[in-house]
Amino acid sequence: MRIQSKLFLTRKYPFPQSGNILRDCAVYAAIVFFILYLLQPFGFSLYKGNKFIVSLMFGAVTFGCSYSFFLAFLPLQKRVSPWRVWHEALSVLLMILFVCICNIITFSLVFHYPISAEFCLQFLYWTFVIGSVITVFSIGMNYHRYLRSQLESLLDNTTDMQTDIMVTIHDVSVRGNDLQLPINALLYVEAQKNNVQVCYMKENNINTIELHTTLTAVLDDLKEYENVFQCHRSFVVNLNNITSAQGNSNGYQLKLGKCPTIVPVSRTYVPKLRSFIA
Repeated sequence: MRIQSKLFLTRKYPFPQSGNILRDCAVYAAIVFFILYLLQPFGFSLYKGNKFIVSLMFGAVTFGCSYSFFLAFLPLQKRVSPWRVWHEALSVLLMILFVCICNIITFSLVFHYPISAEFCLQFLYWTFVIGSVITVFSIGMNYHRYLRSQLESLLDNTTDMQTDIMVTIHDVSVRGNDLQLPINALLYVEAQKNNVQVCYMKENNINTIELHTTLTAVLDDLKEYENVFQCHRSFVVNLNNITSAQGNSNGYQLKLGKCPTIVPVSRTYVPKLRSFIA
């Protein structure tokens, strides 16, 4: 479990920075406003003044703090490549800490409450308890949702480096003809009884050919290319040509461009597939 968590944290975080920072900050502000106004935690229910105005003020503070944090943190995010899950989690927690400190000061000013070490620690404790749960849940759910539909963005694509590379898949029958094709044209290979069916692109058309060989022999022919991956006991796939993936830890279904065949990734091969994710 500890190793899996470490691997997850070091994976690339696939979401681009939101293009609407103001909207995101408004969402954070609204969350704070509704938590205070509706749930009234931290003894807020005892306040005799206008709770709506005070809740709105804390929301405004949250908006200003989160917006300032985004403006300061965005240049750093652009310099760090690749941006990983642990980077995203740390940045969210730092933002929560910054917002928390600003709200502590606001709380002290509004309620004329002296700022003490005990008060700050209690405020920070509950902020991080709630914030950590939200951070883990949000990042985890978003990551796996994106992984199901955009797995190809997480894979190290080597298409450009293999543009002029030709490969040969041997037919072991006496009168068989070997198949020679560009590595980038290969889509998948499927085992069928004593033969394999090779699916590949030729002049923008999908072609298939049956060769008398085994999946093991095909993998041996292509062993130099890490993007050629056995994803199922009956399938070998070219990772560079994945255009979408759906599924979970029990297995994935891969789509390769215009190819009508959905290539399965069985549960046994899911951990190995994820090892290709940088």
